[in-house]
Amino acid sequence: MTDEKGDDEAPRIPSLEERTTKSGRLPGNRYVRIHHSSGFRRRGGLYVAEEEALRPANAAGRVYDVIRRILFGRPLSTEAEEGERLSVLTGLAILGSDNISSSAYATEEAMRVLALAGIGAFVFTTPIAVAVVGVLAIVVLSQSQVIRAYPNGGGSYIVTSDNLGTLPGLVAAAALLIDYVLTVAVSTAAGVQAISSFYPELHAYVVQVGLVFIALLMIGNLRGVREAGIMFAGPTYVYIASLAALLLYGFFRVATGDVPPAALPPLPFGTEGEVTLAGPVGALLILRAFASGSVGLTGSEAIANGVPSMEKPEPRNATITLVIMGITFATIFLGLTFLAQTIGTIPDRSEVETLNSLVTRSLVGISPFYYLVQGSTAILLALAANTGFTGFPRLASVLANDRFMPRQFAYRGERLAFSFGIVALAVVSGLVLAARNGSVTELIPFYTIGVFLAFTLSQSGLVRRWRRLRVHGWQWRTGVNALGAVVTGVVLVVVLVAKFKEGAWLILVAVPLIVALLLAIHRHYRQMQDALVIERLDDEVAEPKPPIVIVPVGRLDRAAARAIAFARSISPAVKAVHVATSEESANEFRERWERWKGKVPLDIIESPYRSLVPPLLRYIDDIDKRDARPITVVLASFVPHSWWEWLLHSQTALRLKASLLFRPNTIVVDVPYHFDHGHVPEQPR
Repeated sequence: MTDEKGDDEAPRIPSLEERTTKSGRLPGNRYVRIHHSSGFRRRGGLYVAEEEALRPANAAGRVYDVIRRILFGRPLSTEAEEGERLSVLTGLAILGSDNISSSAYATEEAMRVLALAGIGAFVFTTPIAVAVVGVLAIVVLSQSQVIRAYPNGGGSYIVTSDNLGTLPGLVAAAALLIDYVLTVAVSTAAGVQAISSFYPELHAYVVQVGLVFIALLMIGNLRGVREAGIMFAGPTYVYIASLAALLLYGFFRVATGDVPPAALPPLPFGTEGEVTLAGPVGALLILRAFASGSVGLTGSEAIANGVPSMEKPEPRNATITLVIMGITFATIFLGLTFLAQTIGTIPDRSEVETLNSLVTRSLVGISPFYYLVQGSTAILLALAANTGFTGFPRLASVLANDRFMPRQFAYRGERLAFSFGIVALAVVSGLVLAARNGSVTELIPFYTIGVFLAFTLSQSGLVRRWRRLRVHGWQWRTGVNALGAVVTGVVLVVVLVAKFKEGAWLILVAVPLIVALLLAIHRHYRQMQDALVIERLDDEVAEPKPPIVIVPVGRLDRAAARAIAFARSISPAVKAVHVATSEESANEFRERWERWKGKVPLDIIESPYRSLVPPLLRYIDDIDKRDARPITVVLASFVPHSWWEWLLHSQTALRLKASLLFRPNTIVVDVPYHFDHGHVPEQPR
């Protein structure tokens, strides 16, 4: 007789499906009902994990899951990606906020440099602003060509790599990665400074408040692109509307001859400067002012980099968003510059009150509208850092897919966001902000260099692309991008020369280091692929020899007995090893071992220095030297019910597992033993 399954039947392989045969209504009719495991559904020849499969089983996991859902929202399936796309309105808020918000401090940064020659040098502020807007117009036109040529995103990195080669592409990528980090740091610092303009007591805590802003932005972006767009759209349009109203009111007062007196800052610049505008020194000072004002051009590359996040048709919506962004920035920037120069506003040397605040206070005083302008400016400047949170993770994912960055950057989280890149950016930008004490002026010298380097490379790449493809209209396209390359290249040189001593040289050091790191990562992945790839799928896999199995045994209990039983099931060559701290404990363990019926060969190591893991590692090394077979270490692991019970036990197995993690020719197997409070089994005798 055989049992129900039959002794000669092949072993049944577990499946997620359970099939039961049922009789039909008619005699001889039968049908098969298929039951799927909860948490999975069948689609074609695949099992699809449903949201239920993500829910943890234990109480602690469920509490953690509730907290995650409150902070980040419920998980989104891949099919929901279309619903996460950005419209022109939300795209302007997320991808264009950095460029638009730069209008709040670009004029001030230019005036701070001119103030070195005295406040009389402020007459050059408007010409510098016009020059910056002219460069922006060329950049916008050039970036629209990037959007049309490369609608799948990637921006300067993809354009440069495709047309100029891998190394120039990595230079562009490194420059943009640096620029995104500085975007977060500078925008956050400027936002906190805007708040301290009407709440000076906060000035002493700019770093702490800035770090809180960065943490909030990180959480908002981890919730997903669409939710971030909804969160950030309001402040963006409140800022645009309030600044538009302020500019119209200011223009009206100037046109009617009612020019208000300039509000005085806490510590104004003096009438006499430290340098003169005559000769080459003056020319260099004006170039430095232009370089500082060019900070307003940052963020204009974000839309071209994030084209895939736009609603369909992506290129058209991205181009519309880009043009609106450029017009909005130019209007606010030129308007604030004109009013500041007409009213005679002088920047605050102490950086406590912003030029934006001084102009607003000059026009409307300390009124509710003043707080509306400053509040919306502060919020937008802080949220403008979101451009970095949008661009950095997406660029890092492209680099990761090309095997130039760790694979973790390519994975999307539960909310379809590149979670690893978002967290990494928050950490790095927070460190940069803290290192520069949250000062916008100290951060500005490092800013804009990366973006202009990337602009110059991408525009040069497009020139080569049009000359190679010779598509319809390639002549004028080549002319546009050639002009863009020349202009951004000139600005890059100006910024480097003007800000070299202020710290711009650090960027020249950082870019090659980052490129070298990206190449090293790529080399590792290439070597790994060469070692792991299967050249021919029809080749038979060689049968491995049974390994030598070593079972470290701390004490003879049911957990150890289960580990030894498992070891004997995978190989006949099994040996237990026990580390004793004294001769007495070694003899006691040997006597107990010899009385046990399930024993295997045992080696006992006496460790008079009371060290456990190092003697075990040396023992495994010596066994490995004496035999060519692979080593398998089977670890008995006691698993308590709760985390606090886990803290009551020594974690020798965990430490040994960590020590063996990178050891060659070694397999580590963890055999867990779950203790049941309701049943205390008999211990081995």
